Amino acid sequence: MQHFKMFGSTISSTLKWELNVINIVKKAQQWLYFLRRLRSFGLTTQVMLNFYRAVTESVLVFSIKVWLGSIIQNETLRLNRVVKPASRIIGRDLPSLEILYQQRLLGRATLISQDSSHPAHDLFEPLPSSRRFRSIETRTRFSTSFSP
Repeated sequence: MQHFKMFGSTISSTLKWELNVINIVKKAQQWLYFLRRLRSFGLTTQVMLNFYRAVTESVLVFSIKVWLGSIIQNETLRLNRVVKPASRIIGRDLPSLEILYQQRLLGRATLISQDSSHPAHDLFEPLPSSRRFRSIETRTRFSTSFSP
C-alpha cells in the first residue's frame, strides 16, 4: 500500500486514513502510560486533566478537521478506545472525539464568517436566529465535508 506523510498526517494513495489513525492511536497510548504514572503518584484530577489535554488530546485532535469526517466507524471506535481509558484514569468524563470535532468545525466556521476577506466567507451565511449557519444543499459526498 502506497502512503505518504504530509504536515504530520499519513494518507494512503487510495485516500484512506487508516494508517493515520493507527499512528495516532499508537502515539496517544504511549502518553496514557504517563497518565497512569501521574495517578500512581497521587496527583490531583486537575493536574491529570491538564496533562491529558496538553499531550494526549493534542495528539488525538491534530488535524482532526481534515480526517475525522472521512474515516470509517471502525476507525472512530479505535480512536475513542484511547479516550475511554483516559477518562477512567483521570476520574472525569472526557468529551468524545466527535464532540471535539464539532467544536473545532464550529469555531472554524465562526472565524470564517467573521473574516470578510476569507475566500469562503460567502459560504457561511448565518440564519436569522444567528445560532446556526445556513446549510448548503448537496446530493453527493460533499454532504459530510467541512465546505464544498
